Amino acid sequence: MPDPATYRPAPGSIPEAPGVYRFSDPHGRVIYVGKAKSLRQRLNSYFADLSGLHPRTRQMVTTAAHVQWTVVGTEVEALQLEYNWIKEFDPRFNVRYRDDKTYPVLAVTMNEEFPRLSVYRGPRRKGVRYFGPYAHAWAIRETLDLLLRVFPARTCSNGVFKRHGQIGRPCLLGYIDKCSAPCVGRVSAQEHRDIVEDFCDFLAGRTDHLVRQLERRMAQASDDLEFERAARLRDDIGALRRAMEKQAVVLGDGTDADVVAFAQDELEAAVQVFHVRGGRVRGQRGWVVDKVEPTDTPQLVERFLTQFYGEQAALAESSDDAQQPVPREILVPELPAEVDALADWLSGLRGSRVGIRVPQRGDKRALAETVARNAAEAFTQHRLRRAGDLTARSAALQEIQDGLGLDSAPLRVECIDISHVQGTNVVASLVVFEDGLAKKSDYRRFEIKDAAELGDVASIAEVVRRRFRRYLAETGAETGAGTGAGTESGTSGGEPATEGGRSTGNGTEDQGETSDIAPDTLPSHRPGIDPETGRPRRFAYPPNLLVVDGAQPQAEAAADVLAELGITDVAVCGLAKRLEEVWLPGEPDPVILSRTSEGLYLLQRIRDEAHRFAITYHRQRRSKAMTSSELDGVSGLGPARRATLLKHFGSVRKLRAADVDEIAALPGFGPRTAAAVLEALGARTEPAVTADGGSGR
Repeated sequence: MPDPATYRPAPGSIPEAPGVYRFSDPHGRVIYVGKAKSLRQRLNSYFADLSGLHPRTRQMVTTAAHVQWTVVGTEVEALQLEYNWIKEFDPRFNVRYRDDKTYPVLAVTMNEEFPRLSVYRGPRRKGVRYFGPYAHAWAIRETLDLLLRVFPARTCSNGVFKRHGQIGRPCLLGYIDKCSAPCVGRVSAQEHRDIVEDFCDFLAGRTDHLVRQLERRMAQASDDLEFERAARLRDDIGALRRAMEKQAVVLGDGTDADVVAFAQDELEAAVQVFHVRGGRVRGQRGWVVDKVEPTDTPQLVERFLTQFYGEQAALAESSDDAQQPVPREILVPELPAEVDALADWLSGLRGSRVGIRVPQRGDKRALAETVARNAAEAFTQHRLRRAGDLTARSAALQEIQDGLGLDSAPLRVECIDISHVQGTNVVASLVVFEDGLAKKSDYRRFEIKDAAELGDVASIAEVVRRRFRRYLAETGAETGAGTGAGTESGTSGGEPATEGGRSTGNGTEDQGETSDIAPDTLPSHRPGIDPETGRPRRFAYPPNLLVVDGAQPQAEAAADVLAELGITDVAVCGLAKRLEEVWLPGEPDPVILSRTSEGLYLLQRIRDEAHRFAITYHRQRRSKAMTSSELDGVSGLGPARRATLLKHFGSVRKLRAADVDEIAALPGFGPRTAAAVLEALGARTEPAVTADGGSGR
């Protein structure tokens, strides 16, 4: 564990000016970013007596091995630089108030010819409009079900849409008038787009105009004695009003504001946000975050507004979302110290003035109290859950350390699993758990070449070799060990792939680097750090424990590869499925952990996650191999011509029953290509009628 005294800046070397600082671990990974009015005063506080530090601060400074800083001129510059660094380095001790898969939104794919409405979770995309977020997916579906009566836009997938277009019949929603059925031509592309744009206008808050328009149309239909049409419009108006009732009116003056509240203790804080647009609550979300250092409410407000609205602005830039990322007004429980600088920065994100204030009376004060009650309730529920979760994870890591005889608790565990069907489509997965929790951004997938000759044990060895040779190469620690690995089976054929995002691994520390403080203006030269981006390379962060799915042979194979590469600080074990035995390399008997052991439960979860990830990749490859077209090998037949054939004939079976003349009549085809197609399908290629008038088929 690094000692903060070994990297403490020399007395007087830290400037007293305002700036932004960052702590890095021994592998060069940035673990915390902060800002201060006085860098000297703030940084010196981190090197005080460890016993007097906040628990999370103590953990951070003992994890770090370096500190760097950058002096800035204004508070707005500090806010911007702090946000940019947090976004770039994703420090583990910083809070990221990001939108992820927790909160579903309603997505409208305006970039398609026939836009689609759907419930969506994930990153924002260009050409798609988003509404929300909603606290629950069922709330979106319930609202959408009501609105489809008035705005019958398509909600089906592209595959379903194409299939019903081919068969010429709409789906059930088309028959019950909850879809205008553009797949079969009931409405044109422009008419369908008009329906979708009206739907978007309604969700954007222009509700009164649509209701008045429908009321006028209902009155006109009644005057024209079209009573069935008038009744339908009456029901549509009722559906719109029921949908509007689900968004409670909380402010009557059309306020565009976000209301923020906190509930906290010394270690954690819960945040709740209500999004009010047009006087109605349009969305709600909340987080519970760890405190890295003693933080009062004004500091929490400043950090939340910086991180949250910075993320919202980035999301708006990455998509065609027409909604403003920052509201006109933000209501908070207490004002931050630098409220003017923060308001200026947020105004720059919005493009117009943003106000930050504390509500004192009236409806806004009442709404702020409601949000505060929600934050307190969420915090109470979180502490009840987290108490059991933290205890179980701490006990699990301690039991693994004791059971396997490790020097320290395995804070980072990697697990490898192989998946195949009788030696075909062999793939491997590598999953990562940190502090007992899955870290999906570090997951990797491997394709195993020549796996039929290798077998499971050799496949495990190949994956371990590829993973750790990459680690050695990216940290600059590779030696002559393992020569010839560049020619081993499969090395060139299966570069790892990620699940759920970018790599965030780190490398090893340069043996020649001193503990002096380097100003941030100096270039990064530590191994494991990309000199162009200054970020850790892939595979540059080793695990404390490597788990392989299998028994003693698999564990021995993995340990032999690590020894071959000269890696001695990574423990290895195998977990056998049959009796859940833990095998250590070189040990004749397995380690038996109690069936009620938290350590065994954690190893099982890691192994099962590796199996899930491997079999998912295997199924993708197997499905791709099974669904490859019989026409792929036909010379001169590209994707466009294959699509033309399948669209015209509908299936390979009908195509096989066709003749040369029928295929040659399609656009872009000729007799030679038509004959090649039928030959590839094993069909006869004679013309439909022979020279003497008889059938040629």
